[in-house]
Formats: sequence, structure tokens, C-alpha cells
Amino acid sequence: MADIDVDGMVDDSKGRTVVVAEDEALIRLDIVESLRGAGYDVVGEAASGQEAVDLVKELVPDVVVMDVKMPGKDGITAAKEIAEENLAPVVMLTAFSQQNLVEKAADAGAMAYVVKPFVPEKLFPALEVAISRFDQMNALRDEVSDMKARFEARKRVDRAKGLLMENMGLTESEAFRWIQKTSMDRRLTMQEVADAVIEQVQG
Repeated sequence: MADIDVDGMVDDSKGRTVVVAEDEALIRLDIVESLRGAGYDVVGEAASGQEAVDLVKELVPDVVVMDVKMPGKDGITAAKEIAEENLAPVVMLTAFSQQNLVEKAADAGAMAYVVKPFVPEKLFPALEVAISRFDQMNALRDEVSDMKARFEARKRVDRAKGLLMENMGLTESEAFRWIQKTSMDRRLTMQEVADAVIEQVQG
């Protein structure tokens, strides 16, 4: 594993486009101001699930911040529609009393979640995690069309990522980028690279 190259890793969070879906105006304003203050570009605001879906279809942002509880179409239903059309990664906002909804949100396709009351220091990392996972899933989707094979490939890639993080001190995003870059450089699938990493590290 000595030839791992992690040079050139940059923080590209600035300027990412975001749609914020929250029915409580004051909370929505707080989220929007915090995001803009951190360099994110809030391109749309929604007060209902349906409005959020419509905005995401129109604007195709880098990421969506979605409250679970909203009038009409709830956040989980809206997140599922967005995920099914592969439009953007969704970060769900849930209250402490809604923790039972976290699993439903994950099943609906949400990539990350943040517990309210909203704290910028927790939201920003969740956004980057969601975007990274969304990109990883798209990369695997492009590589493997069959659902079962895609699931197996994702498991192997996740295992290899964990080994790289443990042995090389990489972040999850850096580990995936290394696997992706190596697969392109050596004309191998990401699963083949992952299998080689697993075999080499575990003996």
C-alpha cells in the first residue's frame, strides 16, 4: 500500500448549492443564514415537502436540507421521491422525539441526518458526508448496473475504505477517492481494487 497518493485533497465545500426545506420560517431563516455565512449558496427555500421536490427538480442542487415534519407531503416522502430520481443527496432534520423516524429516513434514501435544535457545527459536516456518499453511490451505480452486484460491490468498497482509513489514516472521502482513482489509472473496477486492498491488508 506504499504507493497510495493522497496529495491534492482539497476542501471543496464552498459554493455548493443547497435547497432548504423547513416549514418553520424562523428556523429556515437561521439555517439559510448559517449556510450562507459558511460559504454555501442557498438557491431555494421550501415550506412544504411538495415545494421541496419541485424546487429540487428545477434547480438540481448539490444537497438538500429537509425537515422530517412538514405540511402536506412530509419530509420522508419528499426525500424518497428525490432519492428515487437520483436528483440530490438529502440531509434530514429530526427532533429528539422523532428518533424513531431516522431509520425510515435512511430507508427513504436520506444520506445523513441532524438532530434539532439546529447547530451549524453539526449540520455542515453532515452536508459534506451526504454529498460524498451520494457521489460514491453514483460512481458505483455507473460501474455496476445489476442491483445485487451493486450491493455486493458497495460492501466490498466499504470494507476496503475502512481498511485504508485504519491503516493509512485517510478520511472516508479520501479513501473512496483513492479507490476510484486507482480503478481508473489501472483500468480495473472499483470492486477489483477493493478486493486487492482487502487481500493485501488482511493477507
